This record gives sequence, C-alpha cells and structure tokens, in this order.
Amino acid sequence: MFRSRSKDGQAKRTAPVSSAEPQQPRDPQAPKGRPTPKRSEAQSQRRTVTAAPSSRKEAAKRQREARRADMARQREALASGDDRYLPLRDKGPVRRYVRDYVDARWSVAEFFLPIAVVILVLSMLPSPQLKNISLLLWMTVLVLIVLDSVGLAFRLRKALKARFPDKPLRGAVPYGLMRTLQMRKMRLPKPQVARGERP
Repeated sequence: MFRSRSKDGQAKRTAPVSSAEPQQPRDPQAPKGRPTPKRSEAQSQRRTVTAAPSSRKEAAKRQREARRADMARQREALASGDDRYLPLRDKGPVRRYVRDYVDARWSVAEFFLPIAVVILVLSMLPSPQLKNISLLLWMTVLVLIVLDSVGLAFRLRKALKARFPDKPLRGAVPYGLMRTLQMRKMRLPKPQVARGERP
C-alpha cells in the first residue's frame, strides 16, 4: 500500500528475468574456471581494444612502427647478446654455447678474407714466381681451412652431445662452422667470451 510506484515497476521488470534464468550464488571457494589476468596484461588488452586502427593506412603505419621497434631491439640484442630479442636462428642455449665455443678459439677460416685479398694482389702482379706463390698459398689455405673445420666439427659435436644430451642439435654444427668464416670483429651476435676462455 505504501510502496512507491517506481519500486513496483522495477520488481515487475526483474521478476521475469529471474524466473527465466535462475541464478545460484557462486561459492566463493569454488574455482572460476580461468586464471586471473595480471594487471599489466589486462591493461595491455584494454589498450589494444580501445586503440584499434581506424583505417587501413593507420594499421599499416602502426605495423611499420612495430616492425621498426622490433628491428631496433634486435640490433641491440645482436650487440649485447640478449637472448630475448635475438633472431630465431640465434636463439636458445645451444646456439649460445656454439657461439661461445667458436669465439673462444682461433680458427684458420676467420682469416680467409684477408688472405684471399693478399692472394688476389699477388696473382695480379706480372711476375710468374709471385703467381706460383699465390697459387701455392691458395691451396695451402684451403687445405688448412678444411682440416681445421673438420676437427672443429668433430669436437663441437662431441661437446654438444655431452652438454645438451636431451636437446635437439640439428643445424648447430653448421651454424658454428659458418661463424668461423667471419672475422671476429664482424660476427653477429657479438662475441661474449675472450679468446682461450672456456665456454
């Protein structure tokens, strides 16, 4: 009799909803079926929802900026050795160990480019004796590189099997051999160990 009209209207409006879908109160101790997201994750999801690109041009611009940021992070990682942002071929503890193993020792192959320049200069000189010397030097360097690479591949494979018995090692030895062909200062990721240091 003394009820207000608005409350009666609300009661009538909510009555069919509650009768159609009876809701039982959830036990506070019962699991809710999904993990609670972290605050940073929730904020990033909210940001991505609210900041959706309005046009194709804007989406392409954002994609370019994201790619540029990824490339900058990748360049920094190649200089610092940070495994999180390295390219896929350089990621992981196996590749890191291979790099350290190669960088800790001297190899003939890393001097291939400077020796090749010297041989090219000698072969261009008019003296036949110098041309013969350049040819002999060329053959000697090739034989030394092959022997050194075979020895390195054998020792590196053995070290990898001992160190990582349960991890896939496919492509790790060729990765190390390709690294020996680069001069130490030009290697990327940058060497993180000194010569003679045990990896």
